Amino acid sequence: MSATAITRLPAPWLRDNCPCADCRDPRTGQKLFQITELPGGLAVGSVREVPAAGAGGGPGWEVVWQPDGHRSVYAADWLDAHAPDDAGEGRSGHRLTGDGRTEADKELWAARDLDGRIPEAGWDAYTSSREVRERVLDGVVRLGFALLRDVPCRDRMVLDVARTFGFVRETNYGELFEVRVEAEPNNLAFTGARITPHTDNPYRDPVPTLQLLHCLRNEARGGDSGLVDGFHAAALLREREPEAFEVLTRVPVEFVFADARTELRAHRPLIGVDPLGKVREIRFNNRSIATLHRPAAVLEEFYAAYRLFAELLERPELRLDFRLAPGDCLVFDNTRLLHARTAFAESGGRHLQGAYADIDGLLSALAVLRREGARA
Repeated sequence: MSATAITRLPAPWLRDNCPCADCRDPRTGQKLFQITELPGGLAVGSVREVPAAGAGGGPGWEVVWQPDGHRSVYAADWLDAHAPDDAGEGRSGHRLTGDGRTEADKELWAARDLDGRIPEAGWDAYTSSREVRERVLDGVVRLGFALLRDVPCRDRMVLDVARTFGFVRETNYGELFEVRVEAEPNNLAFTGARITPHTDNPYRDPVPTLQLLHCLRNEARGGDSGLVDGFHAAALLREREPEAFEVLTRVPVEFVFADARTELRAHRPLIGVDPLGKVREIRFNNRSIATLHRPAAVLEEFYAAYRLFAELLERPELRLDFRLAPGDCLVFDNTRLLHARTAFAESGGRHLQGAYADIDGLLSALAVLRREGARA
């Protein structure tokens, strides 16, 4: 980057990123000023190249600001990585897509795309190897799930798995929930009924972003599991039926859960998008959709779009089918992947323990692992 190019950068953006000790606490890296404290009419007064800047000691650029004479020194490699161009990209060509939670930073898939490359690892390797743990967590972020094998089949072990990358999200179901047949179930999940592709807890705000299912027993006839990439299905809907996609991003759905001790409600669209229109969240659960209260014309267009999306989600070629064996623990993104199961004989032995967690904890753990790997 040249001195001339620096003068063309948005002045408030450049000044807001000044790394000096007067602008950022050297211990925490956090800003010491409010945007309102910067002078009005900011402009670059002068620019000169300096031999060393930043912790890396590489070359940089010193900027003297008008009208206050403040001096900022920016490392050249930082400018290369972050300075925007007219296309909204950094100088390195990396498109700035946000926090990595939208479809723009995912690998979308149908079942055939994962042939022979399901992200999985044995429990001992996962707990003993930084590289294996990084690969497993990357699978959750990139593909939406990972499968841990040979996890000890003991009570509450699912909580130990969650704590390897974050914190358990306690809900009205408790720290964990038992997925097995109950005499008086408050949810169809606790019966032997077929469960179609869905996301959990759409009636909760915020929704748990990660779910874990640890298989302790699976001797029943039936009860196979399935996963569908909701982001992929939404992208297909947008491509083939753009009007239906727009409806499902616009019309809020009333999700409700109620039992003797709990009543939860959230109004959210089936497909959530970010301000740039990228898919960020899927909330889809036919068991939890309450009576919608919208004008008749809106209900007509919603139900037509809802049916189209549901038909896509149930297409066999989109669904990855598998059977959990004792010791298997599935970790998946509950805001992206829909999970399902076939019906099973209630007389058979099938017992899973589940828990919820939040993906920000997993993203943090993955970032630290990558940082440690870079230093190794």
